[in-house]
Amino acid sequence: MTKKQKAEFVQATLNKLYPNPDIPLQHKDPYTLLIAVVLSAQCTDERVNKITPKLFALADNPHDMIKLSVETIKEIILPCGLSPMKSKGIFGLSKILVEQYDGKVPASFEALEALPSVGHKTASVVMTQAFGVPAFPVDTHIHRLAWRWTLSNGKSVEQTERDLKRLFPEASWNLLHLQIIYFGRAYCPARGHDPTKCPICSIIGRKNQ
Repeated sequence: MTKKQKAEFVQATLNKLYPNPDIPLQHKDPYTLLIAVVLSAQCTDERVNKITPKLFALADNPHDMIKLSVETIKEIILPCGLSPMKSKGIFGLSKILVEQYDGKVPASFEALEALPSVGHKTASVVMTQAFGVPAFPVDTHIHRLAWRWTLSNGKSVEQTERDLKRLFPEASWNLLHLQIIYFGRAYCPARGHDPTKCPICSIIGRKNQ
């Protein structure tokens, strides 16, 4: 199979298994999504979803968030890990949103990536899930699966993103991002993975995984 044929097989399989995947991080608007994605760095979505209701009960918008101290934010988000860095980032980005964007999350990659604690992957998730802009956020899980499926060489997350964008139609990027995440959890985990039982790896996976 060519890479293009493999991509078509992956897309067809994922469309059957996950035709309408939900956004895993609970949120109500672009701001709460942005905060949830920041918290999800090196943390499970499940844990983030347990912590954000406590945080958003006090502050679900940047105006209220900057009324809290960094220390208060840190204590609430402690279970998510990296709390010293994330709390400073959440306070800092909220302050910038209030001072420069009238409290609204900008729908721009450049503006988002200029915010504290917001890298390209976080900006991509917000752009695709909050604003519907085509993007292909690649986290470590998607990076791993793209390598397993021989769709990318696995040299870097940036390279994987470029490879996937070339292989899949732009209109499908937002959906595929979610589909691959759900598939990885159910069928293609990092550890204890049996390629022979995986609906995709059993057909196009690397022999030595």
